[in-house]
Amino acid sequence: MVGALAAAVIALVASAAVAAGTLGGPSSGPWTTRGYGEGSYASMMGRQDRGPSAGMMGGQGQGPYAGMMGSQGQEPYAGMMGRSMMGSMGMVWLPGDGVAVSSIPAARVRAASAAKTAGLHPGEVMWFDNGFYVELKDSAGKPATEIIVDPRTGAVSTEPGPAMMWNTRFGMMRADGGRAGLVNSMKARGIATSWLTANRPGTTIKSIDAYPGYFTLDLQHNGVVSGMMSVNSSTGAAWYHTWHGAFIAMEDN
Repeated sequence: MVGALAAAVIALVASAAVAAGTLGGPSSGPWTTRGYGEGSYASMMGRQDRGPSAGMMGGQGQGPYAGMMGSQGQEPYAGMMGRSMMGSMGMVWLPGDGVAVSSIPAARVRAASAAKTAGLHPGEVMWFDNGFYVELKDSAGKPATEIIVDPRTGAVSTEPGPAMMWNTRFGMMRADGGRAGLVNSMKARGIATSWLTANRPGTTIKSIDAYPGYFTLDLQHNGVVSGMMSVNSSTGAAWYHTWHGAFIAMEDN
């Protein structure tokens, strides 16, 4: 059942990417998204309006990732991809406790609670106006997956996009070892640079981290963090993260 659900979600994401006017590659492939519209989490991960993650990855604009991946914004991925499904797919999640998260230390505490059962711990934490992004590391200190902390409720979930779809240890494709090594960090930088030149002129790479099955790059514009993107380590497909919003602060650990 989990495998069928994963396949269905992947098909939905792919079809939504095409409908949203996405770019692939830097020049081909279905996974790169430009983002459009006015609302947070616009484009494939949302709608043009109505707030965080409205649209395919959200519903009614009531909270991050509500809708198909959630339920009325009460916690990420409740509903179709509920608690048991998230756990059986190997993804990280923690229900919200209704307490607002308004600082990096508080987000780190929530992330640590969610990551504990998977044997992971928080590394880099980035605060955006749509919520908190947290890098999770394994016991050896290597990046393992990426999560989002909802600032309104404290709910924690695996980040949508590459962490969910490409991660070969803690995502839907974890059973697929992929063709690791076909794209190394140097090639990933080249792919990202080409895509940024074509689609985000003036944006450069700040740093790059290797996750199971893909790389994630922190981006900067005029020396200020401006967003993130990922590159698949087996196909070279690029995926720009449209869902974070404006950068506020960060802390690495």
